[in-house]
Amino acid sequence: MNAPERFLAACARAPVDRTPVWMMRQAGRYLPEYRTVRSRVDFLTLCKSPDLASEVSLQPIERFGMDACVIFSDIMLAVEAMGASVSFGDSGPQIDAPIRSMADVERLRVPDPEAALPYALEALRRTREELHDRAALVGFVGGPFTLASYFVEGGGSRTFAAIKTMLYAQSAVAHALLAKLADFAARYAAAQAHAGAQAVQLFDTWAGELSPAAYEEFALPYQAAIVRSIRSAGVPAILFVNGCAGKLDLIAKCGADVVSVDWRVDLREARARLGAGVAVQGNVDPCVLLTTPDAVTTAARAAMESAGPTGHILNLGHGVLPPTPIECARAFVDAPKTAVVR
Repeated sequence: MNAPERFLAACARAPVDRTPVWMMRQAGRYLPEYRTVRSRVDFLTLCKSPDLASEVSLQPIERFGMDACVIFSDIMLAVEAMGASVSFGDSGPQIDAPIRSMADVERLRVPDPEAALPYALEALRRTREELHDRAALVGFVGGPFTLASYFVEGGGSRTFAAIKTMLYAQSAVAHALLAKLADFAARYAAAQAHAGAQAVQLFDTWAGELSPAAYEEFALPYQAAIVRSIRSAGVPAILFVNGCAGKLDLIAKCGADVVSVDWRVDLREARARLGAGVAVQGNVDPCVLLTTPDAVTTAARAAMESAGPTGHILNLGHGVLPPTPIECARAFVDAPKTAVVR
């Protein structure tokens, strides 16, 4: 099998010749060639330059030979496209005027993705053309709760107090914001599929901060709408929620083809709770990649043994960390190429 065939078969829970592998955030600061590009341009310029975004997307494929190539972009570009003023600093993205009222929500746009984010879609087209059959191309969008968190908190948060206060005290405002975010994310995800993405991952990373009841009300319906849009565009939908262990039974209702699982739950348990109709992705702790190649190989093969040989994509339980040694990243990618999983 070539890499796209292998990856897409795993998404469909079909037999594969070996477990496919890629890493979330695999194009980034752990790569010297990425740091060389970043030394010349700022982050937003990199994201908004199709040639450069395509170049850094392909860097891990050139170096390691993953089975999937995730496009280099950022979920906050959608926030900017909807009308927010976003800046990127050392502490992460910041929104100048956080959402506080229904009037603030009503001012947000739901634009045509082709008009609002042409550079991101062009990067996908160019990357797909360069890849040929070397790797499947994965697009991504931010999940509604995660984007709402940035909109309401004004940036990153440890407690998510502002967005949770809105959920519980101004639920009508929260639902209006989440619906608008889901509407644009659904359109953007479909546009990515039409631009060449062979799968689209929905990163609702911070939805794991919700209680099960809050997740069911404020995250699940909006995730499901985006998943339907991705699947209607003819490509598999992958859902990632960090801290998913307490919500797997609810996540199973989302309709995603693949659920990406963090390291806090065993893949065998995740499979049992998600059901036979869902593939799994993950779930090695990214900190393992800060150790030794032997330790990485052991952890990767343990994840493969736990998941089994069908319907599993080897990945990390979150993004690759910037201090990751190159030799450990290589060990992770090579692990399924030499393993025999029963």
